[in-house]
Amino acid sequence: MAEDFSAVARFLYEAGTLKQAKRTGWWMAGVRDPESVAEHSWRTAVIATIIAKLEGADPAQAAFLAVWHDSQETRTGDVNYLGKKYATEADPQAVTADQVAGMPGILASAVRELVAEYEAKESAEAICARDADKLECMIQGVEYKAQGYENAQRWIDNSRGRLTTKTANELADAILETGSLDWLRAALGEKRS
Repeated sequence: MAEDFSAVARFLYEAGTLKQAKRTGWWMAGVRDPESVAEHSWRTAVIATIIAKLEGADPAQAAFLAVWHDSQETRTGDVNYLGKKYATEADPQAVTADQVAGMPGILASAVRELVAEYEAKESAEAICARDADKLECMIQGVEYKAQGYENAQRWIDNSRGRLTTKTANELADAILETGSLDWLRAALGEKRS
């Protein structure tokens, strides 16, 4: 008997809504069209890979955790820190359990385990993925500030202050000393002005 993949298909459509779901905290900084949750999650996964590799953790697992870290926001929306002061925070593990209900057991349990590992904040990979989440927010803040959104400094400072790994802290220092277009200048062989 073939697996019924209708629950998986529904989830894939649901996951796609994160491409349109905006990260709401940036509105407080005045950003008119902030990044989506999906955009944030993609770069978070890339950063998690880097941090984990340099920290001696499993980069694939850290990236895997980072990909799924905000998947519950299809149902809860992106509730920023101010909103969390007034709204009861949804349990990410309970939301995930609802999201994967009806999926093949091996898939549903794998997703639930990933979210549980991330939320437990105990494994080296979860710590790296959580630092990647903060570091991505800091980088995005630097980019928004370069676009003229001066209020993004609050997000830069807050994210910088929440990093825990040696690698994430060293990367943060390098990021703050590097211009957001220095990669382009380097690729073109130009000197930084």
